[in-house]
Amino acid sequence: MADFNVNHITGKQGQQGTVLAGVTTVSSTGSMRIPSGPTEQRGGRGRGVWGGGYNPTMNTMEYITIASTGNAADFGDLAHAKFSASAVGSPTRGIFIGGDPNQSKMYYFTFSSSGGTNTFGDLSNNHYNASALSNDTRGLSLGGNPVITSIEYITMATTGDASSFGDLFDGNRYAAGAASPTRGIIGGGIDATTPTAVKGTKDIQYVTIASKGNSKDFGELRVARYGVGGCSSPTRALFAGGYGQPSFNNAIDSVEIPTLGNGTDFGDLTQLTYYLSGASSHTRGCWGGGYKVPSSGNTNVISYSTIASAGNATDFGDLTVARKLVASCSNVHGGIGD
Repeated sequence: MADFNVNHITGKQGQQGTVLAGVTTVSSTGSMRIPSGPTEQRGGRGRGVWGGGYNPTMNTMEYITIASTGNAADFGDLAHAKFSASAVGSPTRGIFIGGDPNQSKMYYFTFSSSGGTNTFGDLSNNHYNASALSNDTRGLSLGGNPVITSIEYITMATTGDASSFGDLFDGNRYAAGAASPTRGIIGGGIDATTPTAVKGTKDIQYVTIASKGNSKDFGELRVARYGVGGCSSPTRALFAGGYGQPSFNNAIDSVEIPTLGNGTDFGDLTQLTYYLSGASSHTRGCWGGGYKVPSSGNTNVISYSTIASAGNATDFGDLTVARKLVASCSNVHGGIGD
């Protein structure tokens, strides 16, 4: 066993310090913590993947390296063209959930290798326009069209059908999901009391990911809206864009995930957009695709924000294809623990 003494550690240009090789253990009564796992699992570079979407219905998948800027690159194809799907991600695997058509189907891919998707399993309920969130082991699908209140979950490392988790206290669709390693939250959307896509809702709901149960009230967004895009670090969630009659929205709301409360002003997107989708690392949130105004039409713009510091979003690059109702996930988002 090697002695691990801070007096023996030097800088890059200094004298060689203790070499840790083989099986090395550390005995400490202090608070030192050595991160585990590869860099991409600790908030490092990370990869965000967008798939499907409408312009018209497509099966295109593409990816970005979240820590850099630039245009997205081709990743492969979904097994079936679809839009209004949702997606969750673990450190190794992403899963696309539901969508129209093939509303009960789930497909998975491996982040580290470009390529298509494989069959994962089936949802209990056919749906699309659901919100989704995950930590490093469990993914949740919440609500969706037709208006349902059910929450279903999967264990991402395996394959198989989804299981019942609980219910939303207010059935919801066109909402956005975000998560810490322990808590999942959804913001905005169209609630069950609104029969048509008109005003949207301010509701923010939350669940404890590790334990099944119904959602609870978290707080409210500043403006009622649907078609929102969500991103998160382990402590903060951002909800961006959306539409709430009579206006489109480019606002970004921030909430602190460990506590309950209402959204606060974070900044603005680069353009008025709804039906967009987000992917994030521990430090940066990225939003791609959607429907933009005032020059109405689908967009391929990707913008990003540094989650820890409030401010307006910055241009990141472009998706390869402009589209709305696209699903996205990453392998190093806020819901994935160290």
